[in-house]
Amino acid sequence: MGMLDERVAVITGAAQGIGLEIARRFLAEGARVVLGDVNGEAAEKSAAELAAAGDGGAAIGARCDVTSEDEVGALVQRAVAEFGSLDVMVNNAGITRDATMRKMTLEDFRAVLDVHLVGSWLGTRAAGGVMREQKRGSIINISSISGKVGMLGQTNYSSAKAGMVGLTKAAAKELAYLGVRVNAIQPGLIRTAMTEALREDIWAAKLAEIPMARAAEPAEVAGVALFLASELSSYMTGTVLEVTGGRYM
Repeated sequence: MGMLDERVAVITGAAQGIGLEIARRFLAEGARVVLGDVNGEAAEKSAAELAAAGDGGAAIGARCDVTSEDEVGALVQRAVAEFGSLDVMVNNAGITRDATMRKMTLEDFRAVLDVHLVGSWLGTRAAGGVMREQKRGSIINISSISGKVGMLGQTNYSSAKAGMVGLTKAAAKELAYLGVRVNAIQPGLIRTAMTEALREDIWAAKLAEIPMARAAEPAEVAGVALFLASELSSYMTGTVLEVTGGRYM
């Protein structure tokens, strides 16, 4: 038996990267998964590939712009309509618009906060509305170590990721008595297409800050998400788990 047998999970930003790896792990553990992504075609393609590699029909993809209240609500309701419940919500969608404050535009500052922070709030609110009626559920917000320490050229991203921690703790307090848990993950340097495009000297400098002396694979973040989604973490809420290899401990 899988750790998520008969559970239904919604994951935003799931067409690629960490979100896709979380979807893959959840599916392998018996969950039925809805992949949301602003690129609807990519979400549908990824879901089809996951379903074909697994037990078929257990994964579906849909377009979701997480800054849209209507689209986030529709994604959650799609899960309920297709699979009958919503047990796990992973707010993972994100973008970067890096620049120093001197060069960063207000538009780029707001865009990053809208996707990460507002998007996570919309996802938490929509999922919480379903889960509170079921008296069960796990909401997982994918923050970042940038939200703990702040990063040069990322006043927008670091602000948004720090805000997600506050959102997680406040929502956890509101929903705990209803049987709904809200936790966050703060990944560090993860080996993805985006990070592998970094200049060699920048990559080396980041690695030098990590006691474990390597970047993480997306699957290592997915494993922590599985823990928070499962009954193994049944008495945990409002927590922030760092997946950083010891960086900035």
